[in-house]
Parts: sequence; structure tokens; C-alpha cells
Amino acid sequence: MSHMTLEYSANLRTAGRFGELCRELARYMVELRIAGQPVFPAGGVRVRAIACDDYCIADGSIADAGFVHAILKIGAGRSDAAKTATCSGLFDIMKKHFASLYAERGLALSLEFIEFSESGTLKHNNLHARLNKP
Repeated sequence: MSHMTLEYSANLRTAGRFGELCRELARYMVELRIAGQPVFPAGGVRVRAIACDDYCIADGSIADAGFVHAILKIGAGRSDAAKTATCSGLFDIMKKHFASLYAERGLALSLEFIEFSESGTLKHNNLHARLNKP
């Protein structure tokens, strides 16, 4: 399981191209391999973006300032190499995606990583089976 939520300031809604970014981040997670093995099953990958309409950045004096905060939650059990590759790869994608906006305006990008115990979740998911149909 890998779920990523992008919280972003609503002033980035159009220029941020969040649909495109969600697809690119998901593709990275689905295609990521460590020692030839997939890190995340495709059926468990979710990426979503949520605009924050009400926010204040710093002291509120930079009118065009924006933020994107990514929260990545994965189930426990992956190697340190897999976790490092996942986080650094996803953050690199975010930095590249927002490079032109970063050059033009105040912009804060961040990524938070959370690993949780599988015993703390409940799941009902038929996506794995549907993706593996011949």
C-alpha cells in the first residue's frame, strides 16, 4: 500500500497542473523496482491532490506565495533502500514539476513520510485482481 496526498494552496490550482503531477507520481511508484522487484503493487497505489482554500503562508505578506505538502503513507516492511528511493524519487519529481513556478514566485515544497503497521488498517480492494486479469 502506498497512498500519497498532496495538500496545496488554492492559488496554485491552475498553474500547478495537479492531475498531471498525480499521474507522474503514481507512475513512479508503480514502476519503482529494488533488486528487480516491485516496491509497491499497482493496485495499492493512490495519489490525490487536495486544495486548501483557507491558508496563511509565513506572515501573509508574500501575496503570491504557495505551498505543496506531500504526505506519503506506506505499510511497514520495505527496506531502507526502498524507502529512500521512494521518498527521494517522489520529491525529485515534485521539484522538477514545480521548477518554473519555484523560479517565479514564493513556493514551499515538502514531503512527509509515514510508515504504519499493517495491523492498524482495514482494506477491501479488488484492484489487484482486476489489474492482473489476462
